[in-house]
Amino acid sequence: MCALVTAPSSMARVKSSDHIHSLPTVNLSSIIGCRQFHHSSVLHFNPLLWTRLAALAFSCVAFSVAVHGARTIPGTGDWCIFCWGFSFASTLLVILVELFGLQTKVPVSWKNLPITFACYAALLCLSASIIFPLYFLKGSMGPNTIRDYSIMAAVFSCLATIAYISEVSISKARPGEVAGYMTTGPGLLKVCETFVACVIFVFVTDPVLYNDHNALKYCMAVYCICFILSAAIILLCIGECTGCLPFPFPRFLSAYAMLAVVLYLLATIIWPIFNFDPRHRGNKNRPYSCSTQLGLCSWDKGMTVAVLTGVNFILYLADLIYSTRLVFEKQEVKVAVCSK
Repeated sequence: MCALVTAPSSMARVKSSDHIHSLPTVNLSSIIGCRQFHHSSVLHFNPLLWTRLAALAFSCVAFSVAVHGARTIPGTGDWCIFCWGFSFASTLLVILVELFGLQTKVPVSWKNLPITFACYAALLCLSASIIFPLYFLKGSMGPNTIRDYSIMAAVFSCLATIAYISEVSISKARPGEVAGYMTTGPGLLKVCETFVACVIFVFVTDPVLYNDHNALKYCMAVYCICFILSAAIILLCIGECTGCLPFPFPRFLSAYAMLAVVLYLLATIIWPIFNFDPRHRGNKNRPYSCSTQLGLCSWDKGMTVAVLTGVNFILYLADLIYSTRLVFEKQEVKVAVCSK
């Protein structure tokens, strides 16, 4: 344990006879040694920092290898590179801010921003780990060098995903801990909900899959409304603006989660019916052309949207359960305080 002891002012005496000053001396080597020990102990005993450094290295390698040697195509290739680039940049920003102690000078809630970045990075790297092999390794007939680079990019993308999931696991709030909303279960679910909605937008717009029936346009409206509200909640929490609302924030979260569950339940039922039921000009059997097509055909994308709609319904249902429990716990605490 390092400690610097400062001498009292009474020890600084001046002898009037010989004008010799007796001043306390400071051992600079001890100060430097204390600082070096402090920094080394921080690096050694901080698993969150090491996890971030690993995620930073893995995402950087995946990004660099894909750009340098893997043969990518516009669209899906650009998406994978964006996933790794965003993950690398956000992690580097978090590390630099905490390294220089600038958390209090950043005009956002630092209790919410790092874990939000980490959760989005985990989901982005996960999507890249699935999409990149599907488009650039499945049936690859290119040169061995290009294939090796593609395999290396996919492997490091998977490692980055594991690192970011570990960071989220380390950073999330523990029971009884005072933390930001984004570190709790409902906050992390909001990130997942918005990410799944973004993936749905990618699949329903290329080609457009919702123009044939008004019921499908309703589903598209559900995706948009819920995405906008969930994104607004995330921004309010990061900007620490939840207290500016004219109504209690926890009750708003519960009401919104209940509305989203009802809307997504209807979308989960409507989308498959009007896409795959022959009575509504749908096709329940996968076309043969999809087997020979690179990537996903229109039928595959419609099926993926149906699955992701069900996934988001489950996420919003879990969000409703979490949010309702938080409201009841706060009410119980208020009753207990009033009874005392």
